[in-house]
Amino acid sequence: MRCVFVQFRCHPGQTYTVADAIYDREVVSELYSTSGDYDLMAKVYIPEDEDVGHWLNEKLFDIAGISRTLTTMTFKAF
Repeated sequence: MRCVFVQFRCHPGQTYTVADAIYDREVVSELYSTSGDYDLMAKVYIPEDEDVGHWLNEKLFDIAGISRTLTTMTFKAF
């Protein structure tokens, strides 16, 4: 499994609705509300044989209320 972090910027007033929709899909390991430029951050494990971009587009990025995302790939845990 490949670990990636995805940050979500939500339309005003939509953060809780987006968070609920993300959890309903049961594809994230952890989901946090955050301060700063983005409203939510998710830790996601993607199967090694999957294309990260396609997988995220199919599983998460079509949720209504998301205005922008930022995906951070990880390499080695220390």
